Amino acid sequence: MRLQATFATVILATTLAAAERPVTTYSIVARDAATGELGVAVQSHWFSVGSIVSWAEAGVGAVATQSFVDPSYGPLALDLLRAGRSAPEALAGLLAADGGRDVRQVAVIDASGRVAAHTGARCVAAAGHVTGDGFSVQANLMDNPQVWPAMHGAFVKAQGDLADRLLAALDAAQAAGGDIRGKQSAALLVVRGTATGRPWVDRRFDLRIEDHPEPLVELRRLLRLARAYERSNHGDELATLQRWDEAGREYAAAAALAPEIAELPFWHAAALATAGRLDEARPLFAAVFAREPRWRELVPRLPAAGLLPDDAELIAKIVAIGDSGRPPTGDSQRSSRPPR
Repeated sequence: MRLQATFATVILATTLAAAERPVTTYSIVARDAATGELGVAVQSHWFSVGSIVSWAEAGVGAVATQSFVDPSYGPLALDLLRAGRSAPEALAGLLAADGGRDVRQVAVIDASGRVAAHTGARCVAAAGHVTGDGFSVQANLMDNPQVWPAMHGAFVKAQGDLADRLLAALDAAQAAGGDIRGKQSAALLVVRGTATGRPWVDRRFDLRIEDHPEPLVELRRLLRLARAYERSNHGDELATLQRWDEAGREYAAAAALAPEIAELPFWHAAALATAGRLDEARPLFAAVFAREPRWRELVPRLPAAGLLPDDAELIAKIVAIGDSGRPPTGDSQRSSRPPR
């Protein structure tokens, strides 16, 4: 009996050694049926959880690999999905080849919304998962076994786009008790439903909170900023096409989402000035210069980069805004502003 116990201990130790890191956590993988977007969201009392748990590729699928995590499940599962395997087939193949399957917790979803999940028998309690229509929630080392059912219910009921619904599931997990050790890091990864061949375009949101006392609160703040910059970038694209009114609406929406960021109204003002609408740009420039005077110093440098018209009179008028006395009046000729 002693020999058998020793042998079992050696086997378990070997299994745990093969697992690179004990990342115990709660997570969700999901697909938005309306847009085809795929995503992963995760929170853990572990540093930089998003760097090893969350994986996704546009038009292919998404993976969460956790517990005594083997990060290779992420890229290997995506390879199998890309080759035409379904999520259940991909996960079954990876588990069959893994001697450490009993300490793994993995969820996979493919581009068609088929989902598969596994919670190993040796995952630290409370541990479990629930799958639904186009999503899976999973957790281990939780305060109690109500955490993953709470995630399931919250995701089903949540409104908004995929990112909003993923974060609603994480919030529900935390409200139900969360990780028994507490909170440290979180991540959100959302990719588009169809690949463009440009990964930087395909990743709609790729946000990580590496170490923070309130990672979910901070993740929501970063999502708000990401949405603001998404609108501003769209404004740049429209400005390049000289669709000035549409660009202005995007810039204004960006500034409303993140009023603390002075740069967003600055580029709105620059687009207006480029469009020959300096009178509309003046209050925006004035507010930015009053908050952060260094933006005034930047203005003369922009024409050489094509970010403002090469018009000395216009540049002088902009620099003078809010400086001393009433700024000069009159607008310059119109010129397209390329994206920054």
